[in-house]
Amino acid sequence: FQGLNQDGKEIKLADFSGKNLILYFYPKDSTPGCTAEACDLRDNHDMWLSKGYAVVGVSPDSQKSHQKFIEKYSLPFDLISDTETRILQDYQAWGEKSMYGKKYMGVLRKTYVINGEGIVENIFEKVDTKAHTKQILSETNKI
Repeated sequence: FQGLNQDGKEIKLADFSGKNLILYFYPKDSTPGCTAEACDLRDNHDMWLSKGYAVVGVSPDSQKSHQKFIEKYSLPFDLISDTETRILQDYQAWGEKSMYGKKYMGVLRKTYVINGEGIVENIFEKVDTKAHTKQILSETNKI
């Protein structure tokens, strides 16, 4: 993947060569579930760093929206703005959803745990937004 973060800086998978990565996809900045997930990862960020993991979030929100989200919740990691949904589609985090019987295309909340060689070690398709760190730690063997 490659995309622009909240500051317009290009972020790509190759930037994390030799490091482990938690790459998480979420629908929208500052919504309850997305905020809970981001804050859980924020609250455990030092632990992730100590274990050799970087954290990066991806959503279709704009860079400006990401800047506000980061500032409001003191998020210490990058958020990639994927307004054209290319990364979301590449990681199968874009698909058909349903609300009140109406079908539409949107972000499928999903997290990938990727090792330093770029190999996906785990995929979380049912994310526990309030306890995502605990979920990742309990279901990923090598952490």
